[in-house]
Amino acid sequence: MAKKKEILLTSEGFLELEAELNELKTVERPTIIEAIKDARAQGDLSENADYAAARDRQAEVEGRIADLEYMLENAKIIEKKDTNAVDMGSIVTIVYMEDNEEEEYTIVGSMEADPFENKISNESPIGMAIMHKKVGDIISVESPTGSYQIKIVKIA
Repeated sequence: MAKKKEILLTSEGFLELEAELNELKTVERPTIIEAIKDARAQGDLSENADYAAARDRQAEVEGRIADLEYMLENAKIIEKKDTNAVDMGSIVTIVYMEDNEEEEYTIVGSMEADPFENKISNESPIGMAIMHKKVGDIISVESPTGSYQIKIVKIA
């Protein structure tokens, strides 16, 4: 049997996944079942686009439900222990040394990462570079486009 992968999540991320799972099970699934029933009532299923679309949507939803259940079963909630060093769950303010641009990131697990919300994975180039570093540290970040320097200015 394959070893189950531990999914690192913040408590907020865990709650978001639980809410999504609940929505899929209590709203989406019944809606799709009703759509399939209505499409079947139309007769010939071989050329029924509504039936095919409803079945496709059902497959998507059931796949997502299975994914969410796996993630929640294997979730490890990350708790921020202190603000002396960067760790999972830390909110870190950094300055890019090249252009003196300041940016704030929350360090999360890969399943919760969302660059549009400045949630970066501990497995990302910046995430890996700043883990366990302290305020004032200047770190070289290796990325696919080359290396650059950042400085940690605040950890919350």
